This record gives sequence, C-alpha cells and structure tokens, in this order.
Amino acid sequence: MLYLKKSLIPGAGKGLFVKSEVKRGEIVCEYEGEIVPWSICEKRAEEGHEGYAFFITKNRCVDAYFTKEAIGRYANDAKGIGRVEGLKNNAQYEIKTRQGEKRVFIVATRTIKANDEVLVDYGKDYWKNLSKAKDLEKKVNAEQIKSKKKSVTKK
Repeated sequence: MLYLKKSLIPGAGKGLFVKSEVKRGEIVCEYEGEIVPWSICEKRAEEGHEGYAFFITKNRCVDAYFTKEAIGRYANDAKGIGRVEGLKNNAQYEIKTRQGEKRVFIVATRTIKANDEVLVDYGKDYWKNLSKAKDLEKKVNAEQIKSKKKSVTKK
C-alpha cells in the first residue's frame, strides 16, 4: 500500500507514496519508532539526532530517528522548506488509543490518489526549533538558484 521514492519537495530526500487511493479519514500508517520520554528526545536533539520525534506526553514520545524501517517517518511537510507550488498537505497526525496505549497515526485529510505523495503538517514549532532547518534552507535556496541559472542558459 505504501512505498518510498524521491520526494517531490526539493531537499527533502525520500518521500512516502501510496500505491492505491486512500480516502479522507482513513489511516495511512502508524508513526512508529522508539517510545521514549521527551527528555531523551531533547538530549538526542542536542547531539544532532533530531527531526523525527513526536510528542504525546512528557513521558511518552515516538522517536523514529534510529528506526529507518518505520515508513511513516518518510512523510514530508508541503508547508516546510523547499515548497513547491500546487503541493498541499493531504494528511495529519492523530493520537489514538489502541490496546490501552496512546499511539500516533497519519490520517488522510482528503483523498490521496494512487502514486501521490503523503504530505503532513509538522507544525510551526517543528520548523522554528529544528536546528538543521537553517542548513536545509540554504541548500534548497542554492539548488533553486542553480536550477534557474541552467534554465536561463538553455534559452
């Protein structure tokens, strides 16, 4: 049902795509990773291992940084750095209780057509606090300038 390929968002790396249509309100996948307290996420961020933590409570967070097989970690944010005109988020994170535990799911906010990328809002705090965001923004801006120069040269 899901697969990975290069994201449609410049500088985002891999993206999460659906093989078949997902209707509005359907679960795309669970956001999986290590279950750790927020203090561990903060410590890891200080060490440069940030960007994949989802806060549920101060004692229960999902950190997918070291869980590369967790496919939900590859969902990107269309509102983030490297925006592409016409690309909009089509999913959101939802906390649901399953088997007595609070867990995180990516849920479609509108129909996601087959072979479309799953795009989910990370929230303003994510982009404001992510230390890697500044470096990523510089890289994306440099790529866009380089791309514009190439298109001008070809004309």
